[in-house]
Amino acid sequence: MRRLLTVLAAGVPLAAAVYLPSASASAEPRTTSTSSNCAAPSVKAPTGTKIESVTAVSQPGGTVQGTGILQGTVTDVPAYCEVTVTLTHPGADDHAKVRTWLPVSGWNGRFQGLGGAAYLAGDNNPGLATAVKNGYAAVTTDAGVGDALDTSWALNSQGQVNTALLKNFASRSQHEAAVVGKEVVDGIYGKAPSYSYFNGCSTGGRQGYMEAQRYPDDYDGILANAPAVNWDEFEVATLWPQVVMNNEKTHPSSCEFNAFTAAALKACDKLDGVKDGLVNDPSRCDFDPRRLIGTKVVCEGKELTITAADAAVVRKIWDGPRTPSGKKLWYGTPIGADINALAGPAPFPVPAAWTKLWVAKDPSLDLSTITYSRFTELFRQSQAEYDKVIGTDDPDLSAFRKSGGKLLTWQGDADQYIPAQGTVQYRERVERELGSAKKVDDFYRLFLAPGTVHCGLNKGDGTTDDLGALTAWVEHGKAPKTLPATLINADGQSVARDLCSYPRVSHYQGYGDIADASSFKCVLPSRH
Repeated sequence: MRRLLTVLAAGVPLAAAVYLPSASASAEPRTTSTSSNCAAPSVKAPTGTKIESVTAVSQPGGTVQGTGILQGTVTDVPAYCEVTVTLTHPGADDHAKVRTWLPVSGWNGRFQGLGGAAYLAGDNNPGLATAVKNGYAAVTTDAGVGDALDTSWALNSQGQVNTALLKNFASRSQHEAAVVGKEVVDGIYGKAPSYSYFNGCSTGGRQGYMEAQRYPDDYDGILANAPAVNWDEFEVATLWPQVVMNNEKTHPSSCEFNAFTAAALKACDKLDGVKDGLVNDPSRCDFDPRRLIGTKVVCEGKELTITAADAAVVRKIWDGPRTPSGKKLWYGTPIGADINALAGPAPFPVPAAWTKLWVAKDPSLDLSTITYSRFTELFRQSQAEYDKVIGTDDPDLSAFRKSGGKLLTWQGDADQYIPAQGTVQYRERVERELGSAKKVDDFYRLFLAPGTVHCGLNKGDGTTDDLGALTAWVEHGKAPKTLPATLINADGQSVARDLCSYPRVSHYQGYGDIADASSFKCVLPSRH
């Protein structure tokens, strides 16, 4: 994620849930001759809301800068009309801004909703600009909350959770943005979009799944990558590395963590049939960190020796959260992912805020004092209080399937913030709910990307035309059997791979250039 702004928060880099939507122009844009008249259109308030204001501003385009800590820059943006509708929910004292950007000319007839990142509910401009550049009319909402790490809205003046703003952030504001945005498109262009798409990763990915679960008629196609579903579970779970180090009183250095990751990758590289710098099925990697006990590691000019205590910490981090009695609570950091992301000098700010403010309701909570027992209590409290609010893990997608919608997701196997196994578990639950994998494949496909970090593709850590694949599926019925991608292997080299539709994984055929996708085939894990 080299193109992202790296933010240091208490010594920890913010790369989590920080995402600029795909720059794909998508398949076969149908440019229309419609030109917009940039005047404030008449907008009907969505159910349960009141409109506070509607404004329209003609924007010249050119270079668009991202706001807040995420920043980002998009150049050569065509002129567009920016319509802002401010909504409030009577009695909630909230003010949610819904912004719709509409190209002055060259609209492709499509509509795109854009998701957020971390605690940012919507796009900070680069996603909107990219969409307009590619001919889309696009919408996003701030849900009445703040920037990616702004959690000042979590508790009210009485120290209680602000349930209205949490509901905005969790679900209703994205739906309202879809309703308002389409109405604005109709008001400006004089006709409704031919197709509507949602595009998001991490928090945006969770919002996409929320749309499919709760508002199945909002979008024809949903691109929801590295989705933060299971929010009530994984947010607390991502504090686990800190809890382990504090309770075991062992804090390995970043160099030592890197040594464990490198050793695991080396040991498991050939599981796909060839040494290619990628582990195509990390779930089969059973590298034992105790194998490195006694190994010397040079870190910042000092020689360190990996101890049994270091290995025990890594083993617990990979294994994932458990109760004091050993019952598994959630998935750990994937083998091959950067352990330092969550095991840095200080807790990662996104789960730290969730646990302090929404779960414990105590901004002064010292996370370094959390015992294994207290961790289990916080985990289960988060589940009990927030699963129905923001969990976004309802497996009943029957209404979305009936609506004709298509859901496409990719996630990196080396996702350091949201374990891909949580997404896999959700997909398997959908299969059980709807009766078979085939029924689910008809409208929902998941692709796992080897060696790829959180929201990594299209951000400098490989590429794929995900939005193009989704539009081809929605508009031409071409279900993606694979998702062609360029990945970055452990040596920093670009290699071509066809991401396999879950549950299949990529396996070397025994001949051919290992940098060429045609040298690999998708097989069921049990076949190799």
